Amino acid sequence: QVQLVESGGGLVQPGGSLRLSCAASRSIFTINAMGWYRQAPGKERELVATFTSGSRTISADSVNGRFTISRDNAKNTVSLQMNSLKPEDTAVYYCSASYTGRDYWGQGTQVTVSS
Repeated sequence: QVQLVESGGGLVQPGGSLRLSCAASRSIFTINAMGWYRQAPGKERELVATFTSGSRTISADSVNGRFTISRDNAKNTVSLQMNSLKPEDTAVYYCSASYTGRDYWGQGTQVTVSS
């Protein structure tokens, strides 16, 4: 099993920045894929950015050039640096990990972009 603990959400003005972090309960070397999804009110959960099993990154077109995913292998964390935030980025952000054929999710952290 994998436990995921997210941190770093909050309220920010348009154009601002936030950094989300996700700490895994086991070495991320053993995890096939790990990244971030988000779900806005009334919408389906969608991919934001993720490391794949081959350690490549995939990100949504809507965040390319603004969001950067990174990993710290020593701390077993994956982070999401979010710059130039827009109101449409408002959502609950979830950390996700794929391990031994199962998907694991964090509890979610709220990101609100509003003036």
